[in-house]
Amino acid sequence: MKYGKFASVYDGLMEDIPYEKWVEWVASHLQSGSILDLACGTGTLSQLFSEVGFEVTASDLSEEMLTMANQRFQEAGLQIPTLQLSMDRLEGLSGFDAVAIAIDSLNYLETEEQVRRTFSEVYNALNEGGHFFFDVHSIFKVDSVYAESPFVLDDEDIAYIWHTAAGDYPHSIIHDITFFVRQNNHFERFEETHEQRTYPISVYKEWLESAGFQVESVTADWTREEPHAESQRIFFHAVK
Repeated sequence: MKYGKFASVYDGLMEDIPYEKWVEWVASHLQSGSILDLACGTGTLSQLFSEVGFEVTASDLSEEMLTMANQRFQEAGLQIPTLQLSMDRLEGLSGFDAVAIAIDSLNYLETEEQVRRTFSEVYNALNEGGHFFFDVHSIFKVDSVYAESPFVLDDEDIAYIWHTAAGDYPHSIIHDITFFVRQNNHFERFEETHEQRTYPISVYKEWLESAGFQVESVTADWTREEPHAESQRIFFHAVK
């Protein structure tokens, strides 16, 4: 998955994401140690992890995202190493106390095999007793909420028209987004297409257990409550 110009507008689009709650969730189970932030994007979560005392390694497949993450870390005076890796190909990384895959990044993997391989790679990257945290879109969100497109944003410096369509797989979605970004006295237009896919909670649990994990909790929508029929974001915590 290459984000192209999307990296330049990513932070503006993610302003409503409560990253601090993600950090609080992790910190409620692990107060310190080493953490691998997979699909780190522009590094917002990595920075927050570092600022509360974690030893962070940040990884993303996108060179553009990592460029912005490195700039963020440099401006904040943080020494956070970055790696350009796909989450399902961790190239022998090991020795981490925790691994995080945040903000539905796992849903960008196209096949079941890639998700299962990611779980195995994460398992191998963790120390014994290590923690795995991730969140995904629910089936309700992919099949029902996204079906209500188009979505429109008209802000001072950025606007978009966001269309969605069902993908080729069950519970998959194609996002076609046209952006208009202010450049001095004019707006630059560019387009992005993103594809995501999710699975039933029971399937994620089965694949985690098959990889060797013990599933500690499954919660929803930034709360400590169990998912219900119309939950939109599902959070998993598993332990090696």
